[in-house]
Amino acid sequence: MKPTFSWGPRILALLLIAAAVGAVAASQSTNPPKWWQSEQYQRELGLKPEQSRKIEDIFQQAAPGERMLKLKLDEAEAQFERIVASADEKTALEQIERVVKARADLMQAHSVMLYHMRKVLTPEQWTKLGLLIAASEQQKTPEKPR
Repeated sequence: MKPTFSWGPRILALLLIAAAVGAVAASQSTNPPKWWQSEQYQRELGLKPEQSRKIEDIFQQAAPGERMLKLKLDEAEAQFERIVASADEKTALEQIERVVKARADLMQAHSVMLYHMRKVLTPEQWTKLGLLIAASEQQKTPEKPR
C-alpha cells in the first residue's frame, strides 16, 4: 500500500509561522527580528552557521520586494480611509478590492520567502521553529479572563 501524503499539517505550519512572523514584524517599527541570528534559536534549533547565512541571504533578497509591497498596501489602505466616508459604494468596493489584492500580494511574497527558508532547515528544525514561535507568541498574549 502506497503511503499517503498530507499537505494539511505542512500548510498549517507554514501559515502559523507566516502569521507569527508577520505579527512580530507588524509590531516592530523597524526591521523584524531575525530568529536565525538569535543565539537562543540557533542553539534550540541546532542551526548551523551555513544555514543562518543561507537564510539571511534569502531574507536580504526578499526584503526590498516586501517593503515595496507593504508600501503599496499602506497606500491602498490610506486611500480607502480617504474615500470611505465620502465615496459611493461602487468606488469604496473597488478600493476594498485593491486593498485585498495588495494584502494578498504581500502575504504571497512573504510566504514564498518562508518557503525558501524552510528548504534550508531540516523537517525537525522547521517543526521546532513553529513550536518556538508559538510559545513566544503565547508568552506575549495575556490570558483572557474566563
